[in-house]
Amino acid sequence: MFNNQICCYGVNTLNNETSNTPDRQEACRCLKTVIQNLPGLNLTTIAALPSNCGVNLPFKITPSIDCSK
Repeated sequence: MFNNQICCYGVNTLNNETSNTPDRQEACRCLKTVIQNLPGLNLTTIAALPSNCGVNLPFKITPSIDCSK
């Protein structure tokens, strides 16, 4: 079951706690690992989370995220 409030809290917390490039790159690598290793995730829903929650992440959440930027 999708819970917007919980998901948006997570996205906002991630955004607020990763204010510099090294932290954002580490969070990106973590997300990439989770996405690649958890079967059955709805990738469309996950990719839309930042915009649906009003958060501007500097990367798109996909299995092929380039975390070097």
